[in-house]
Amino acid sequence: MATTFILNGKSQTVDVSPDMPLLWVLRDTLNMTGTKFGCGMALCGACTVHINGEATRSCITTVSSVAGKKVTTIEGLSADGTHPVQQAWIAEDVPQCGYCQSGQIMSAVALLSKKPKPTDADIDDAMSGNICRCGTYQRIRKAIHRAASTPATKAKSA
Repeated sequence: MATTFILNGKSQTVDVSPDMPLLWVLRDTLNMTGTKFGCGMALCGACTVHINGEATRSCITTVSSVAGKKVTTIEGLSADGTHPVQQAWIAEDVPQCGYCQSGQIMSAVALLSKKPKPTDADIDDAMSGNICRCGTYQRIRKAIHRAASTPATKAKSA
């Protein structure tokens, strides 16, 4: 069964089982490998994408549920890594192993689109579903505050 949705601003039609997780459609069918598999149970946040602007775990989201919707992956934030959140991640030296970072960034962008000037409590709440095994949480918080102070962040939020 074919499902059509908007992926990173472009219409995509995939002919896969309607109950196939969006994560596997992105990675295996569309070769969008920036979205990572972590736990498969929506507990770690590595697979976070945006669906109509909302941070969503793609490992438990069926492809049929995104029909007609806008899906944004880490690749869709910017073609060259210049999204203000990505730049803040670099400036604050957030990544260590890097595995969780695409999910972390996607959650941070969703937070900043709703709360352009988040408090530490807002950040902790919004990011609590994203696990970083390397423990870079303090740098993540600093990067989100840095991105929040960048005027272009709100305009670029997906």
